[in-house]
Amino acid sequence: MEPIAKKNTLNGGEYLIRETAAADVFIPEAFSEEQKMMAQACQDFLDKEILPKMEEIDSMKNPELVPEILRKAGELGLLAISVPEEFGGLGMSFNTSMLIADIIGAAGSFSTTYGAHTGIGILPVLYYGTAQQKEKYLPKLSNAEWAACYCLTEPEAGSDANSGKTKATLNPEGTHYLINGQKMWISNAGFAHFFIVFAKVDDDKNLSAFLVEKTFGGISMNEEEKKMGIKGSSTRQVFFKDCPVPVENMLSERGQGFKIAVNILNIGRVKLGAGVLGGCRRVLGLSIQYASERKQFGVSIDSFGAVQAKLAEMAIKTYACESLCYRAGQDIEDRIAALEAEGMEPNKAKLKGVEEFAIECAIAKVHGSEVLDYVVDQGVQVYGGMGYSAEAPMERAYRDARISRIYEGTNEINRILMVGMLLKRAMKGELNIMDAAQRVGEELKAVPDFSARDHAAPLSKEKAILQNMKKIFLMIGGQAAKSLGDKLEDEQEIMMHLADIMIEIYAAESALLRTEKLMASKGEDAVKTQLAASQVYLYEAVEKINAAGKEAIYSFTSGDEQKLLLMGLKRFARIEGINTKSLRREIAASLIAEGKYFFFHA
Repeated sequence: MEPIAKKNTLNGGEYLIRETAAADVFIPEAFSEEQKMMAQACQDFLDKEILPKMEEIDSMKNPELVPEILRKAGELGLLAISVPEEFGGLGMSFNTSMLIADIIGAAGSFSTTYGAHTGIGILPVLYYGTAQQKEKYLPKLSNAEWAACYCLTEPEAGSDANSGKTKATLNPEGTHYLINGQKMWISNAGFAHFFIVFAKVDDDKNLSAFLVEKTFGGISMNEEEKKMGIKGSSTRQVFFKDCPVPVENMLSERGQGFKIAVNILNIGRVKLGAGVLGGCRRVLGLSIQYASERKQFGVSIDSFGAVQAKLAEMAIKTYACESLCYRAGQDIEDRIAALEAEGMEPNKAKLKGVEEFAIECAIAKVHGSEVLDYVVDQGVQVYGGMGYSAEAPMERAYRDARISRIYEGTNEINRILMVGMLLKRAMKGELNIMDAAQRVGEELKAVPDFSARDHAAPLSKEKAILQNMKKIFLMIGGQAAKSLGDKLEDEQEIMMHLADIMIEIYAAESALLRTEKLMASKGEDAVKTQLAASQVYLYEAVEKINAAGKEAIYSFTSGDEQKLLLMGLKRFARIEGINTKSLRREIAASLIAEGKYFFFHA
């Protein structure tokens, strides 16, 4: 695999067939002073306005509390990171918006309120609105004078969003669309002034999108939903009965609503990947602190190997998630800049840049949400009986985390989407996956070379393992595509196994590249803990890929074909054993000494 010569030459999904140079990835340690100052302002806001009020927020006894916090966030500019200055925003970069989402991720229920307003509430107007629509709505949304919500999901239209039944009919005068229908699971609906509503005009096949002000009338709601978690976020069903919307309030063009929804969800997915990180760090920090204070058998439980293993694993997974999210965020940002330099209009460039890395956006969402679930689950376990008590912070964190695997598209849908997108790009000739798969197939037929390799260069052994992981995907994915053809998309179990392999490759590679880049700037001795984290993650990734690979191979092969693929899997999944116990203990010792997760301070 040839190294990338310069930035912007790597396309979405291409990490599977090309080698990336560490110098060409962004790592969170490289944020600028301006970005760090913005992050600190956000952290100060979180510490002062949200964390001390978590219980009060979740109780929802004061209906003005959350809107008031949202307005205070608006005063600090935290709602308008991506909005141009001309519309009342800060006009900052894509990865800066990822950083702020990261920190707000520790805010429990409020993180959903924030994400719904700043993401799916503001971005459709920013990217698809007319000049008049932007001038009218963005300033009000940027400072939270108005709160926004996004009305897409319906009782019969969840993952299949385009099957929605809400209708928009032009009135006889041709001045307004009358919207009729029902939406559900609408975040921020209880206090929203502004609704982005998706509906089909007459008998259109595809949705259209409309900008609806609450004062237009014809809008009613159910009471707040009673939810497992994120209890302090407003979630309601919204009903529209002859809601009159001026024709000039259609967003973009008729029938473009589904396209808008898909593109905004791509952004939401990568932002959600970053948005779990603050929660992971907070839970891990609390777990480290509790383990140092809790004594059993006369000693602190952080001296127990079983507890140390949990703390270390929580940190390892968080490190990998950070690495892949900010790598993807910067790749998107670089692509946006390249498209703008070529003359593309800025908003179109932003959408195109995100669309190019839609596969990585889905990976960030799935990996991040599952890392968060792992971290909070282990946090409960470290706390033991207190973890199950509502008096301790783990109970809320555990319940709040669960939604992340559902919204922005379920993880099952996202897994199927990422493989589907990869196959479509391959069929269009945008990704040379099949040629790469064919080369792996030819390698399988050759006599394997198990002679000793020179691994004197830093991380060269780990990189060789990583390249073999990519060969596993190409071998199994290529054969599945060849054997099943169009039927592969109906084999969801196989698609999900392939997605698991894709995710683990991207996460392991991102962690390794981050560590390599840190080693180049700080020296190996300064990043021993990060190196240990990368090595353990890589070892675990190989084990997961080996298991997923076997499941996939058994699912669609038999006879000699199956034997050949299993032989290839055994060859490519070869990994020299490492003492993961020792490495985890090293990581845990560093965490305990610092008293917190210290790899990256947002």
